[in-house]
Amino acid sequence: MSDEIPNGEGMPDPEDLRRIWEEMLSKGFDPEALAQVAGFDGSPESLQRLFTNIQGAFLLPTPPQEGSGVNWQVAASNAKGIAKIGSLAIEENSRKQLSEAMGIANLWLNEATGISEVLVEPKVLSRILWVDDALPLFRILAEPVADRMNRSLGEAIQSQLPEELSESLKGASEIMRSAGAMMFAMQLGQALGLLSKEAMIGAEIGLPIYVEQRPAFVLQNLQEFIDKLELGPDKDQAYIFMVLRELAHTRLFKHARWLRERVVAQIREYAAGISFDTSRMQELSEGFDPQNPQELQAALESGAFLAERSPSQQLALDSIETNLALIEGWVDAVTSEAAKRLPKAEAVREAVRRRRATGGPAERTFQTLVGLELRPKRMREASRLWQQLGLALGNEKRDSLWDHPDLLPTASDIDNPEKYVARLKADPGLGDAMDKALRDLLDE
Repeated sequence: MSDEIPNGEGMPDPEDLRRIWEEMLSKGFDPEALAQVAGFDGSPESLQRLFTNIQGAFLLPTPPQEGSGVNWQVAASNAKGIAKIGSLAIEENSRKQLSEAMGIANLWLNEATGISEVLVEPKVLSRILWVDDALPLFRILAEPVADRMNRSLGEAIQSQLPEELSESLKGASEIMRSAGAMMFAMQLGQALGLLSKEAMIGAEIGLPIYVEQRPAFVLQNLQEFIDKLELGPDKDQAYIFMVLRELAHTRLFKHARWLRERVVAQIREYAAGISFDTSRMQELSEGFDPQNPQELQAALESGAFLAERSPSQQLALDSIETNLALIEGWVDAVTSEAAKRLPKAEAVREAVRRRRATGGPAERTFQTLVGLELRPKRMREASRLWQQLGLALGNEKRDSLWDHPDLLPTASDIDNPEKYVARLKADPGLGDAMDKALRDLLDE
């Protein structure tokens, strides 16, 4: 295929195609309605040519994408276009400030955890570079739900085709899958673009963007967040606190090498089981105003098309949220302990918590992609659990719970931290028992 899609005789221009698409969404597959919009005569042959043209319009001059069919180049391009708006060059003074904060943060973390530091230079990111580095992770997380959505869309469209047109328009569902994939790519690109303006660290969503652990900072966003705290001459304390958070994340995932892959696999498995409510799609399309396509886009972004979760889906969701709460809780507890020398540490900590509780980038992005919303309340409870474990058992025993997934506290343990800590303290051979359990698990 050439780099440009021809716009010759019989090929509607992009605005015509956009109106055709909106008309199909609002009125269904009525040949007469399509004829009025596109200027065709309404015959099956004419409609076949129309769908062929639409298919050509949705296909891009890039190789076909595997799996979900989403063109990730489109998602990246859309995200970078948004990220570029208001993006500033990284100042040398900011790099120097980061270097100084890194030295202090590593020393203090050595006192708060026995997990060793990551001996690699931090990566300083602009908003556009963050999009480049974060896209692989979001692609892995989003592909299953994109595939499910596009298949559901194609099947719903095919089921609505008149019987007399089923043969001549047998490729319509595939065409609509391509359209759905394009819509998903644009939606994901918009989400990433907006997130690039808010993400401050590499583990912004609780999962690090790099497989091989490396701290990362979007200095422009970090500085803007700190400026809003209005700490005056104490703003350096906020800088150190945020560096502590990222380094704590990095240490944890470097130590528990299985952790990132496990959570990613859980999210993908959950997303692959998502189903879409086609009746809800139909209800929304019946009242859809072609002059207001933002209404449909808002429905897509809000998850209005997602069907209710099955019991197995809810169990999977609970497991994901528990693991994410344990991660964020441990980071919060360790960061707080390491930052005890900072008079403004608690104020910054609470600002970070409020940011998450009011729907920060992590919650919105997960909810948009896979209907997964983090619960700040459980993060606070998990933090309290890790703090109590550290006081009761010491940091080394507390952190050894990350040696294997089967050693981690459960959701019930998060809800009853005192009971869990008391149970561990009551075991006089706790250290030997944990070591034996770990050896047995590794042998298996």
